[in-house]
Amino acid sequence: MPVERNICRWYNATSAIKRACDAGLIERKWIEEYCWKGGEGCVRKCRLEEQRCVSPDYLLPDGTVAAHLRNRNF
Repeated sequence: MPVERNICRWYNATSAIKRACDAGLIERKWIEEYCWKGGEGCVRKCRLEEQRCVSPDYLLPDGTVAAHLRNRNF
């Protein structure tokens, strides 16, 4: 049975989370649990839509910092 997806409006080629996952730098679970569920509970989405603030690429959807991404270009 196919997985039902409600893709977040910010999930596209410019998404840091998508790019990091595509590069193998973070686990796919981040996309599955946040991006494919409409961004529900995503700190990055909340900051962008409510505070008009773009999150740094190393901030994960749950608000934790992925230190290994701090100085990476992906």
